[in-house]
Amino acid sequence: MANFSNLAKQISVTVDTIRRWLDVLESFYFSYRVRPWFKNVSKSLRKQPKIYTTDWSAIPDPGARCESFMAAHLLKAVNYWTDAGLGQFALHYIRDAYQREVDFLVVRDGVPWMLIEVKNSAKEPISPALVHFSRELMVPHTFQAVWEMDEVDADCFANPTTDHPLRIPMRTLLSQLL
Repeated sequence: MANFSNLAKQISVTVDTIRRWLDVLESFYFSYRVRPWFKNVSKSLRKQPKIYTTDWSAIPDPGARCESFMAAHLLKAVNYWTDAGLGQFALHYIRDAYQREVDFLVVRDGVPWMLIEVKNSAKEPISPALVHFSRELMVPHTFQAVWEMDEVDADCFANPTTDHPLRIPMRTLLSQLL
């Protein structure tokens, strides 16, 4: 998550300059922002977005690289679904006052539709924040997508996963988005 004020102080420029630089990077398709989701839209616009680079392969940290990889594919899917007339889709992340956060929330026609937490290893337990938001928002499709997990032959969207997030290989989930 980018804190524009801290970044501006670190490099001795104004917050507006940081925003303009990010706008330029977005206009060249070098980066994009994923905004937090709130039922109150004006509140979400005041919160800090996450900023992702389109060149996820250049990210040295494995966890951040996996998250950026997933973000790029989700953004592509959300744009396609909207353009194909399947609904109005948007990509967000979700975080509450208790610092519980889930990496991605796909909203369909203004309603939470899919939650995704990205993990590098299958050894990591199901995220408690993922379980919490899945139940609180009654999201029909909830996944913990794992990078280092062999692909399986499963239909990710066959059954609602509101009460029990599904741990799924990232390859399997991504292969079923488009």
